Amino acid sequence: MLKVDIIEHGTVVDHIQAGMGKKVLDILGIDEKSGNRVALVMNVPSQKMGKKDILKVEGVLISAEKTDAIALISPRASVNLIKDGKVVEKKQAELPESLHGVGKCPNPNCISMQEKAAGKFHLEGQKYRCEYCERVFKPAELL
Repeated sequence: MLKVDIIEHGTVVDHIQAGMGKKVLDILGIDEKSGNRVALVMNVPSQKMGKKDILKVEGVLISAEKTDAIALISPRASVNLIKDGKVVEKKQAELPESLHGVGKCPNPNCISMQEKAAGKFHLEGQKYRCEYCERVFKPAELL
């Protein structure tokens, strides 16, 4: 059985879609140079999801904006903020109604790409419409 130590101060991201754990690390800007103790467990058996990834990051408390970005690639993810070894806040990743500065438009002809403008998107059903070019994209396409 695989055992990962508890963390005293940091974040646990659970119910990440299997295989997307590395992408969550990218969203959080965490790599081997960041110096944080990190545990990424991939393809863990899950009754609800079949398989899932779990991420533990010590010393980092994830913001609401980062939680929204995680929802783009794994809308079932849950984010647990840990202080003194206890969960002090639990957030469910949800697709936000609008995104500003999170993600970029994949349309190479979009003015936001040419002008290096921050992305602005609005949720329509389960997809996002770019405020600049009006094209509609799946959430994961914005990252």
